[in-house]
Amino acid sequence: MKTLLNLKPPSLYTTRPPPPLWNQIAPILHSHTRKSLKYPDPHLQSWRLHAEAKGFNRPPPPPPAATSGQQKRNLEGKSPKINNNAEDDDDKIPDAVWERIMGRILFYVGVPMATGVALMQIFSVIKEYNLWEVPIWLPYLSTFITFGVSTLGIVYGTLSTSWDPEKEGSLLGFEEAQKNWVAMWNEEDD
Repeated sequence: MKTLLNLKPPSLYTTRPPPPLWNQIAPILHSHTRKSLKYPDPHLQSWRLHAEAKGFNRPPPPPPAATSGQQKRNLEGKSPKINNNAEDDDDKIPDAVWERIMGRILFYVGVPMATGVALMQIFSVIKEYNLWEVPIWLPYLSTFITFGVSTLGIVYGTLSTSWDPEKEGSLLGFEEAQKNWVAMWNEEDD
């Protein structure tokens, strides 16, 4: 016992700090980072910002030469009408529908995830108090299932919402999910 009490802990520090490495190799810091850091050593504050990376210092290419009157007007500042069909295909979701979608997604993601976390805590308490020897695969399986269902809740939350702004829809949204699933695939085929 006396032997253990007389042992000194190993010395993990030296009395002199090692020479600074920044005299030899100076890191490149953004000017905002340099200003926010407070260094007691004055030579650390004199770092320069080297912002000449390849590809970032070239001027943009000049616009193509305009030959027709329409192209000249487009280059003078008027916005060209290029591929306006892509913007017409994407409709804006009404705010009422968007709020319903977000509420359903939060519900269908949150409930399974909270169930998974609660099951992990329950298994921990059961094992801690030796009430039952929980097999190691059971927490893994329950986590896999509940978090997987939580991931699918994003899709189901979107599909189970009524996409009509005036119609609220049912509580669980089975009818809306069936209708929206068919509508989504029909739209994809068109």
